[in-house]
Amino acid sequence: MIRCAYGNEAMSHARCFKWDARFKRGRTSLEDDERSGRPSTSSTPKNVETIRRLVHEDRRRTIKAIAAIVNVSYGTVQTILTCDLNMHHVAAKFVPRLLTPEQKEHHVAICQELRQRVLDDPAFMSSVITGDESWVYRYDPETKQQSSQWKSPGSPRPKKARQSSSKTKSMLIVFLDIRGIVHHEFAPQGQTVNAGFYCSVLHCLREDIRRKRPELCRTGN
Repeated sequence: MIRCAYGNEAMSHARCFKWDARFKRGRTSLEDDERSGRPSTSSTPKNVETIRRLVHEDRRRTIKAIAAIVNVSYGTVQTILTCDLNMHHVAAKFVPRLLTPEQKEHHVAICQELRQRVLDDPAFMSSVITGDESWVYRYDPETKQQSSQWKSPGSPRPKKARQSSSKTKSMLIVFLDIRGIVHHEFAPQGQTVNAGFYCSVLHCLREDIRRKRPELCRTGN
């Protein structure tokens, strides 16, 4: 009768007799009996909190090391870290240098001072000269677009030998102000960029300022 009513979703003949015997013995619950042994899942609040504490103690701990400490599987630790704790394993970002809190405060103070000077004197930016250096190739080949030219239908198409960029690089030092480049020069091949070399560069910069920006010298900037 049950098979006729529920089809293949009905319990088997033997299981029906088994449950009938259990109810006759006084059973009233349809839930499974509690069993001893390993729980069905290890993502318990206790394990989540333990893994959170281990990660905060050492954020470089691997999943394998955490699994060995907590005595759970690798997959469980990975699930807790990504799903329960919403954490991701990322590599450190490289920066030029790490500043101390005092150095950061000093940078902020300098920026605020420069900002105030700009507000007090709108022409202040015209007296500022800044510089930087960069590695550049000795030469770059002409691109196809740069070598384009007009031709008539009867003239042959121009040809150009393929070239590669120079493998030799030089350091280019450039100083510029609000109007453009004030001074630039290439560091000699094999030259060590030290204090002595930069002093000579600044000396050349001063001569170019006197020649190209004489108004800065007259104002004492």
